[in-house]
Parts: sequence; structure tokens; C-alpha cells
Amino acid sequence: MTSQFPLAAAPIRISDQVLEDLATRLRLTRWPDDVDNDDWHYGVSRRYLQELVEYWIDEYDWRTAESAINAYAHYRVDVDGVPIHFMRKPGVGPDPTPLILTHGWPWTFWHWAKVIDPLADPAAFGGDPADAFDVIVPSLPGFGFSTPLPKHPDMNFWKVADLWHTLMTDTLGYPKYAAAGCDVGALVTGQLGHKYAEELHGIHIGSGLKLTLFTGDRAWDLSGGQPIPTGLSEPDYRRFLSIERRFAVHLAAHVLEPSTLAYGLTDSPVGLLAWILQRWVKWSDNHGDIETVFSKDDLLTHAMIFWANNAIGTSIRYYANANRYPWTPAHDRVPIIEAPTGITFVGHENPPGVTTPEQRVESWLATDRAGWYNHVNLTAHEAGGHFIPWEVPDAWIDDLRRTFRTRRS
Repeated sequence: MTSQFPLAAAPIRISDQVLEDLATRLRLTRWPDDVDNDDWHYGVSRRYLQELVEYWIDEYDWRTAESAINAYAHYRVDVDGVPIHFMRKPGVGPDPTPLILTHGWPWTFWHWAKVIDPLADPAAFGGDPADAFDVIVPSLPGFGFSTPLPKHPDMNFWKVADLWHTLMTDTLGYPKYAAAGCDVGALVTGQLGHKYAEELHGIHIGSGLKLTLFTGDRAWDLSGGQPIPTGLSEPDYRRFLSIERRFAVHLAAHVLEPSTLAYGLTDSPVGLLAWILQRWVKWSDNHGDIETVFSKDDLLTHAMIFWANNAIGTSIRYYANANRYPWTPAHDRVPIIEAPTGITFVGHENPPGVTTPEQRVESWLATDRAGWYNHVNLTAHEAGGHFIPWEVPDAWIDDLRRTFRTRRS
């Protein structure tokens, strides 16, 4: 078991005033006309969104969600002047390895909820207690309960990595630790594996991206300004377009004008819900029914964590800040990310022409991204979308354990 934890827990609680204000805003929503959009061709369908909002008003209970979240210990600390919230589950085993899990956007710390207990106490789920982790799950600065962030308008993924390293080593006193993350969290984790490799057991991520992803003059364009490749088969052409359309508006708005967007999303809970709902719908492997992945209660709990903490503006600025304050290497060694790296790939994010897990790994190895990583464990799965630990938690747990099983000493 781990030694006595150095901090006193502080359960989370959203005030009654915030909840009352939210209820008033929801009831006063002014709805736009949304003719001929039941197929979501123009974006989020009013039919489903209004159904979800009515559920939010009449049936959803934040206090029930809050109670479930508070089943874990929560802490608030100041790290180099930045307010940090994190959740912890102590490891149960002969020598639990410290593990920090970093979420992305539009994620919250609660997107890790399905994997925390098995990672911390594997024996309780039929696993080997030697695989136990002491699990630390922070909210990114400017997200959730790691707010407000008025003195740090420049926050981005590589600056978070410095904060996480200080949190784990100085604040919490772990001499060495493991790190994992998805989406923006994969970039944070990759930076940890680049800059602090000697103090990490390794990293496990949900995508193998370059840390230069958001640099350059066309960071808002997934294609980098390149035309659609010629000679694609019809299925591959359609796949190419679907992937571009999945991210085009998202990246353009977040990189180019996050503040403009934030005014509406900060003032209207329905506007906020619509913007992040579109990402949950399009990015998850839901086969046309979002509630096979996220129940209404799940969707609203994640939305509440953004809304109640006035976090939407500071969260979406991460994209623009990765471009405005570009990543620069801490060393010139190769691979750039020296920490042993495991990666989980999922089927919903397969590039054009890839239809099997074996092809997905081969496809990634053929890219210029592979050379960035000291990759030791690459696994692809047929199922699963962008929210990997929520959508395919068992696969994520197995992959992560395999990455670290021989790298804990």
C-alpha cells in the first residue's frame, strides 16, 4: 500500500445558487427554427437537443451525480500559481505505481470513471494485485474544477505537462510515476514523455500525434491546406471527407476565434450543450444512437462540469494557445518522446483504406509520426471511438497494464 497521502480531501459541491440560475436559463431558452434537420445535416438537431434539455429541467439530478463523483477523494492545490483539482483512488496491491490520467476536450475528469477502480484495485475485478496503480485524475487547468484561470490566459498542453510533473513529484512526492492520456491529454502525456522521460516509468496514450500538431499558419485545417488525394476509391473518398468534416468546424473555431465562441456558450447552457454534444455524437462509436455510449444523465453530468465552473471559454482556448505559443523541444535526441510508449487505436478513428486492427497499426507505423515515439506496445481495436476509456474501458485497461507491467521498477 502507498504511504499516508500528504493532502486533506475536499469534496466537490456546486452551490444551490448556480443550480437555480441554470434552471432559470434553461426554462427561458429561445429556440431557433431548425426545419429539415432531423438527420443532423446542419448540425445538432433541435428535436433531440430539446428532448435532452427537457430532461435536464424535469428529471436530471446533479446532486445524485455529485454524490457518485464524491465517492472518490478530491483535492485542490495550487501548483506554480495555477489552481488544480484532482481526484484520487489509492492503489490496492503490494506496490501500486503512481499513475496520472489526463483527459481531453470536450472531456472532463469524469470520463475516466469506468477505468479508475480496476486500475487501482485489479484484484477486486479478477486481476493481479501486482498491476495496481495509485490513480491521480486531475482536471486540466481551466477545465472543470481547476478554475478560475484569469492569470494564465496562455495555458496549453505543454505548459500543463510542467504543472503535472510538479504536482506528481513535488506536491505529491512520487519519485517516479506513469502517465496516460487521450486527445489533448495525449499531447500533455507525450510532452511528459519528451521532457521528463527519466522520471517516468512510461506513457500510454490514445493517439500517436506529433507535439507540433497545432503549430504553423494553417493549424485550423486538418489537411494543412493539402488537396484531397487523387485516385481514392469511392469508399475511401467518402471516409476522407467524413473525417475532415468531423473536425473542420471544431478546429477552425477553437484555433481562430475561441473568445467569440465563448460568449454564447458561457451565457447559454443550451448553447454550451449543443456545441459539445455535436462532438460527443460525431466522435464516438455510437452507430447513430448517442445513448448507446452516453446516457442522458452521462451527457448532462459532463456538461454540468463545464457549465457550473464557467470553464468553456478557458477550455476551448487550449487550441489557439497551442498555436500562439508553439511547442519547442526540450532536447534534440531521437526519438523525440523517449519514454516507453503504449498506444491504443480504435476503429472509429481509422484513416481511409484501413479496415482491420492489423492494418491500423501498420498504417501508423508507416507515417512520420511513428518515429517520434519510443513505442513498445501498439494495439488496435475494431470498436471504440474518441472517448476510449469511456467507450471501451476493458480494452484501455488491458492495453495500459501491458505497457507498464514490466516497467514498474
